[in-house]
Amino acid sequence: MMTDAIKLPVNVEQIQELLPHRYPFLLVDRVIELEPGERVVAIKNVSMNEPFFQGHFPNHPVMPGVLVIEAMAQAAGTLIMLSNQSNSDTNPLFYLAKVDKARFSAKVVPGDQLRLEVRLKRMLRGMGLFEARAVVDGNEVASCELMCAGRAE
Repeated sequence: MMTDAIKLPVNVEQIQELLPHRYPFLLVDRVIELEPGERVVAIKNVSMNEPFFQGHFPNHPVMPGVLVIEAMAQAAGTLIMLSNQSNSDTNPLFYLAKVDKARFSAKVVPGDQLRLEVRLKRMLRGMGLFEARAVVDGNEVASCELMCAGRAE
């Protein structure tokens, strides 16, 4: 696990210490901003090499909206794990429990850099409620509220 002092940016190798996801499903490449227990900004670099572009859609690649939501949920997971790293005796897994108010306002295509901005609204009994948005080139492409439930594994 990482040391007590969090040095930004948090790179993909460090993110793999925090999240259980692996290729092709790890959708957070870097954490660039962090206020522990409050908010995180993470980056997902979208490449034509992503396996989902083969079928979504041929000759017109678009990142599936559910994967944009998953990227925001993984950013929420990095916020929780980085905020709780001093309590490393237990490493709970957080599962996406609910998505509300999902909105998609633009396509995400190869070459885009998703800026994943996630703010913790509240934690209650091992469940976190988050506001999340994904931004490309300063323009919001998606937003939602997420609820994640933690379970010790």
